[in-house]
Amino acid sequence: MKKLYMVFLAALLAVIVAACGSNEGSTTADNEKKETKKEETITVQHELGETKVDKNPDKVVVFDFGTLDSMDKLGINVTGVPQDSMPSYLSKYEDKKYENVGGLKEPDFEKISEINPDLIIISGRQADQYDEFTKIAPTIHMGLDTENYMTSFKKNAQTLGEIFGKEAEVEKEVAAVEKTMATVKEEAQASKKNGLIVLVNEGKVSAYGPGSRFGIIHDELGITPVDAGIEASTHGQGVSFEYIVEKNPDYLFVVDRSAVVGGESPAKQALENELIKKTKAYKEGNIVYLDPNYWYLSGGGLLSVAEMAKEIEKAVQ
Repeated sequence: MKKLYMVFLAALLAVIVAACGSNEGSTTADNEKKETKKEETITVQHELGETKVDKNPDKVVVFDFGTLDSMDKLGINVTGVPQDSMPSYLSKYEDKKYENVGGLKEPDFEKISEINPDLIIISGRQADQYDEFTKIAPTIHMGLDTENYMTSFKKNAQTLGEIFGKEAEVEKEVAAVEKTMATVKEEAQASKKNGLIVLVNEGKVSAYGPGSRFGIIHDELGITPVDAGIEASTHGQGVSFEYIVEKNPDYLFVVDRSAVVGGESPAKQALENELIKKTKAYKEGNIVYLDPNYWYLSGGGLLSVAEMAKEIEKAVQ
């Protein structure tokens, strides 16, 4: 009997020790999880402030098409987008499985609140509503600094890589874009040709020079500006057809805004008039109609910047 009692006591003691060990292990695991959780929050510095962001956020609302372009290229899931004026090559985001969060300049804050996102990404078109976004979820501004285009582009891509654990993929994609840019710049500089960039909107023409939203053509891709004095602004400098004839550029690079916002007057119809036909650009077949999906709607993306460079390369070859 006494022997049986001792066996029972030993077994009970073993169970208690095991339980203590299990609890200690559980506590250690919990602590490790907490530490990991702390490490999964990063601080993003951006133009409008400083924002703490959880790594690998589940539900993401994206208002910047350049960022959407990069996220698509990297295979990152998106929950909500402004489905109006979507670039044609990103048309899959018009599907009903993605939440429509309003327009680029008129966000649907009620819908965004219903989504209860973990992260909102905006850019210049939404900047003045930043405070409203921050009331709903952590919000970061990922617009482009056009005066430092490639530095800004790389920073935005690297920020996405850090948030979503895609650092290696971003490094590879950025390196490929930089290689293409360097090749194009070398070819453009070797040609010793100059160029003028214009945006055409319902018959009205605006010119863009270095440091502008389309200034990458001069600043990064090596095309000499025919007029270095063009004011760098978001909306460009209004010019006449006579101005274009006077400057007589070797290349005329054209962004047709009407083509992506539902306008009724195609750029070619408005631009190729009797005056413009006097220019070198027209006579030599160097009026280049750039894809407005990349240049006007989604500049700054991993795919769009690569395609923009290729368009210039094709023009100067």
